[in-house]
Amino acid sequence: MRWRFGPKPAAWPEKVAVTPAKPATRIDDLTVTMVGHATLLVQMAGLNILTDPFWSDRASPVRFAGPTRTAPPGIAFADLPPIDLILLSHNHYDHLDIDTLHRVQAVHAPQVITLLGNDTLIAPTGLQTQAIDWGESTDFGPLQVHGVPSQHWSARGMGDRSMALWGGFVLTGPVGALLFIGDTGFDEGRPYQGLQRFGPLRLAILPIGAYAPRWFMQDQHQNPDEAVRGFKMLGAAHAIGHHWGTIQLTDEAREAPRDALSEGLKRHSVAPERFRAMAPGDSWAIPSI
Repeated sequence: MRWRFGPKPAAWPEKVAVTPAKPATRIDDLTVTMVGHATLLVQMAGLNILTDPFWSDRASPVRFAGPTRTAPPGIAFADLPPIDLILLSHNHYDHLDIDTLHRVQAVHAPQVITLLGNDTLIAPTGLQTQAIDWGESTDFGPLQVHGVPSQHWSARGMGDRSMALWGGFVLTGPVGALLFIGDTGFDEGRPYQGLQRFGPLRLAILPIGAYAPRWFMQDQHQNPDEAVRGFKMLGAAHAIGHHWGTIQLTDEAREAPRDALSEGLKRHSVAPERFRAMAPGDSWAIPSI
């Protein structure tokens, strides 16, 4: 209530222009294309992987209310290559979008790997789903998928708070190691501790948006400066900032995370070409280490 009756959020544009990408069918190395928010197409070692797929107009349990998409998807749904795997980080509506999961199942029928408890929510879609715990690993093709914790929470309604796990995934395989975190607070860097055990990270995909006001959001959403600090703690070669510019969840302006990331990279002496705030439709062939 204090947040909702406090200062008004920054005004976002009703719509922004996006030039959708048309990705290749398969890529043997590592290329990432931003769809929007926490949805990215990761093309890695010949596999096509979606993170937290969201193509709907709203992030909401209903179609007539809730946060509305400002930026259209950076890949048209019909232009997706064959999807092999979905990584699903937690059950908030901007990350676990049931309507999109039904669409992906109907066309691609991929495997889903998620964290414990979310498989119950996904079951009605018919998607083949495996739920793993923090610290647990599973194989998928040439990759190993490792579940890792983050500082966040989960809920779909009023009575299921923290009854399903949240977190991220580390992928390891023939083209290097990749980290994807859906949502996290910085929590003095605790979510980044211990991940060095997976070897040098070629890419870290980190949230940078939905952080204002800090007195309320800091425990659940890191800000761009904290994302840069986490990137340095990881010792990753490259990073992508996601979770910004698609739907307005909090008070900051649409471009604020991108601008704050640029400032944070300067402050922490990180070359800007190493950590990009990717916009919908952007694609990046990740340099090798």
